Amino acid sequence: MKAQLKPRINLHDRTPLETVIPLETPFIIFVDPASSCNFKCTFCPTGHRDMIAETGRFQGAMKYELFQKIVDDLGDFQKPIKVLRLYKDGEPFLNKRLADMVAYAKKSGVVDYIDTTTNGTFLTPERMAPVIEAGLDKINISVDGMTNDQYREFTGFNFNFSKFVENVKWLYANKGDLEIAIKIPGELITHEQRQQFFDTFGDYCDRIFIENFAPCWPEFDIEKHTGVKIEKGIYQQEIGTTDTCPYIFYGYSVNADGLVSSCFLDWGRKLVIGDVRQQSMKDIWNSPLMNALRLQHLQGRRSENSTCGNCGQLTHCLPDNIDAHRPMLLEKFQNIIPLDPSVAAPGGLKMPHATAAE
Repeated sequence: MKAQLKPRINLHDRTPLETVIPLETPFIIFVDPASSCNFKCTFCPTGHRDMIAETGRFQGAMKYELFQKIVDDLGDFQKPIKVLRLYKDGEPFLNKRLADMVAYAKKSGVVDYIDTTTNGTFLTPERMAPVIEAGLDKINISVDGMTNDQYREFTGFNFNFSKFVENVKWLYANKGDLEIAIKIPGELITHEQRQQFFDTFGDYCDRIFIENFAPCWPEFDIEKHTGVKIEKGIYQQEIGTTDTCPYIFYGYSVNADGLVSSCFLDWGRKLVIGDVRQQSMKDIWNSPLMNALRLQHLQGRRSENSTCGNCGQLTHCLPDNIDAHRPMLLEKFQNIIPLDPSVAAPGGLKMPHATAAE
């Protein structure tokens, strides 16, 4: 097998966050090219159309002009961001201008690295060639079964698995400098199919891994929706406890309609901190709402937030832990960052949302 047996994220040699935060420039920004998905996966909130309808969230593709504004805004920061992640709630390739987005961000000089995650439906030479040429640095490919029937069962989609494998092989042969990571939830396949997964894809990607389901989305009971009992972390690590979310200190997320969430797991739009159509990316990063959420976590009050308090990301998926440094970081924030005690942290109350017409 040519590929490294390695998760899609780098778990080692990470920057000790306590040495760098508060950050003037975020490390990572999620931008969602499309909030909708052609799959109806039981293990993902986006796959439950009725639940998404209840949130009132925008379903569709991000306008290219809005994406340009986002990238232009990044020029206000002191230095380029480390990672632009073109993915959040939906399938990125449903946005037909994805290649244009990658090219625009690459040429901007304000982004060091660009990656995305896809369900593989659109990994055709016609769709992938422009994205490769545009300069995408990495693509994470989610495999959701090893047969057409398994895809139909878990995603509600009539997937052509053999054609998908052909497309992955073409992609690997023509990838240039693009890094390819392929992963599958182990709960979707049989024990025998685990080796089949490695045999099928192991020579056609750079890293490959069998993950576990994780209760990462707040207020979404993945065990109830899948019938799977979760006993390990997503990367097969032991489950732990964490009181302080590190993500809100080094990144944030722009939804497809321009609303900005403090968290990439904010599927229900309860952690909205701004609107990039009306505000700059830098102003939102330093906004009273964002800082109020950070203060809530640094004060050990995460459980008071009905959204953050029910987040399984901090127990099952977390690569960073700053709990031991919380007193020092709290003092640093109080001395450096203007914190308005009258501003309540987002979470727990339904946030206003934009409509497609807006």
